[in-house]
Amino acid sequence: MTKECKQQFTLRITQANKTEMIVILYEMALTYLSDAEEALENGEIAACREAIRRVRGCIEELINSLNLEYDLAGRLLSLYLYCNRELIKADIRKESAPLAHVRMVIEKLLAAYRELAGQDTSGPVMQNSQTVYTGLTYGKNKLSEDVAEESPNRGFRA
Repeated sequence: MTKECKQQFTLRITQANKTEMIVILYEMALTYLSDAEEALENGEIAACREAIRRVRGCIEELINSLNLEYDLAGRLLSLYLYCNRELIKADIRKESAPLAHVRMVIEKLLAAYRELAGQDTSGPVMQNSQTVYTGLTYGKNKLSEDVAEESPNRGFRA
């Protein structure tokens, strides 16, 4: 994952509600999956293992966010555990087929959660974060970001 991509995810996280946070985790997992597939294709085993470890971290976070009081959460847990097993298989066997299986599951879940995110009208999870406005400036194809309400505590309450 590039530095710019990490910055974009970080910015989105500060402004996201609960459903958007899940969408972001799925997108991060897919980005790391792409990194793993590319590294495996290039024979970079260490980079592949690191990318798989990061995908597993995203899945672990998704598992931890489940509310197991609901029946749907149990089904999602089964899917996440399947993805985790496939990632371990890809890591041990150095094969890309299990990574493709994980990609298929995550892409379908991402599509469903994107639809849900459009219907979620709750506020951001992070209440005391800076507001960032992004838009085109007068320069050709130049994108600038402006931070409103600059605060010395950077999102932390005193």
